[in-house]
Amino acid sequence: MKVTIVGAGNVGATCADAIAYRRIASEIVLVDIREGFAEGKALDIMQTQTTLGFNTKVVGSTNDYAKTAGSDVVVITSGIPRKPGMTREELIGINAGIVKSVAENLLQNSPNAIFVIVSNPMDTMTYLTYKSLGLPKNRIIGMGGTLDSSRFKTYLSLALDKPANDIQGMVIGGHGDTTMIPLTRLASYNGVPVSQFLSEEALAKVSADTMVGGATLTALLGTSAWYAPGASVAYLVDAILNDQHKMIPCSVYLEGEYGQSDICIGVPCIIGKNGVEKIVDINLNDAEKALFAKSADAVRNMNNDLKSHLA
Repeated sequence: MKVTIVGAGNVGATCADAIAYRRIASEIVLVDIREGFAEGKALDIMQTQTTLGFNTKVVGSTNDYAKTAGSDVVVITSGIPRKPGMTREELIGINAGIVKSVAENLLQNSPNAIFVIVSNPMDTMTYLTYKSLGLPKNRIIGMGGTLDSSRFKTYLSLALDKPANDIQGMVIGGHGDTTMIPLTRLASYNGVPVSQFLSEEALAKVSADTMVGGATLTALLGTSAWYAPGASVAYLVDAILNDQHKMIPCSVYLEGEYGQSDICIGVPCIIGKNGVEKIVDINLNDAEKALFAKSADAVRNMNNDLKSHLA
């Protein structure tokens, strides 16, 4: 199995490292516009093979898409990262042109690939990719809900003082500080609703911390996070390449599901070898439906800024 990752910065390189170390793919191609940068990252990762015990081949390329030919999954992380005080929405004008060009180059060399979109604003960049390439919607996946859900479970773990891997929970809606929806009502600790252990106030704090999880790290680090995003991408790629049929919240194109159409937004999906195998319709209560509709409106407003890039 072959995976291409465009953008060898913090997120892309961390993703490549996680995929290699976990032996998810046999070959990884890192592509970056900076001369020698992807080649250096690839060589650095390759030099961990003997100490970490994997045999994945990692190759770097300076904007040469010929090396990406025949990829099973392609990951787009390219574009500028967020800076402190910058919203994901402010990145639209800068990143849209980059993502569209990258996606078209990737499709030309890997016509059967599944596309995983990481670039921000992620829902809008996923929508741009879908509209630009004209592929079936199952082959275009935005990874934001995967990351948001991992952050949600981390904050639940800290509040409960219990292992994160014993906790189930998901985040749906837009991948934004004000648009994501942590489903606290459905979260559980080993099958028991977390509401039996945490007060409404504690759950409200977990939800609020989750929603600003990315902004919190950006303020602390001076740039976007990379360990959790990179690991989330690797987790999603693993589910695709190994046909795991995992339920993972992802940003996908909706055609009436959840009462929404002509939009890419986070919903629970079954992920396997065909990408999105199924969109799962969970029973939201009235309050959650209202939040989802509000989130969709916000994402749709961002998409309106894409019109010039879809021509």
